[in-house]
Amino acid sequence: MALNINNLNSSSQVKQKVEQQTQVKQQVAQQSNIEQNKSVRQDSVSLTPQAKQMGELQKKVADAPVVDQKKIDQLKKAITSGEYKIDPEKLAANIANFEFNID
Repeated sequence: MALNINNLNSSSQVKQKVEQQTQVKQQVAQQSNIEQNKSVRQDSVSLTPQAKQMGELQKKVADAPVVDQKKIDQLKKAITSGEYKIDPEKLAANIANFEFNID
């Protein structure tokens, strides 16, 4: 930008230049804001049916009792009546399988 040094005492020219520069800066800032607003994207999330099903299952598990009292009562009754039989081979196989799967 060239300055006219012959008219330095002219305050109206200086004011005009300052106003022009201010207007240009404002226009550039406005254009920048418009471009930024155009480039802003909204995020979105969508869940697959499997994810929704998994969430429902997690809720059911959380709501389920930790102990199945009905099964405990059945086992107590079978033990006291002598109806509960233990298969030693099956018990040994299950214990060995459990020990084998522990890392």
